[in-house]
Amino acid sequence: MRIRLLSALALMVLPFALAGCAKGVDAPTDPKVCWAMATTKDGKVKFNRLADNVPDLEHCAAQLEAMRIKFLGLGGTQSEVVGDYQGTFLFLQREGVFTAQKYDGARYPFMVRTGDGRLAVPGAMPQQ
Repeated sequence: MRIRLLSALALMVLPFALAGCAKGVDAPTDPKVCWAMATTKDGKVKFNRLADNVPDLEHCAAQLEAMRIKFLGLGGTQSEVVGDYQGTFLFLQREGVFTAQKYDGARYPFMVRTGDGRLAVPGAMPQQ
């Protein structure tokens, strides 16, 4: 009875233990470097250096937004972009920019889109 109970418990815990061992996406942590993340045809993740001497997360988001707009102007169709700044992921989406410490982790609002589509820090927008 005790062996069956322990075996059942081990089978219940095993998937969670293995999930903890799964390797996530490791973001570059180079200081003051803004990275654009791309997925290759074989499904691997690659980080491309976008800009150096970037002072903060906000300026990296601006660099990623400029890249996104340039690619759309050249006929690209990808409207969402993922980047990284010093180990923090940036997700540029239709609603704005979200940050996360892990690629598949919780995302937090960082910047919002204004009525004309520009990005702004949420507290900078005048209230009506």
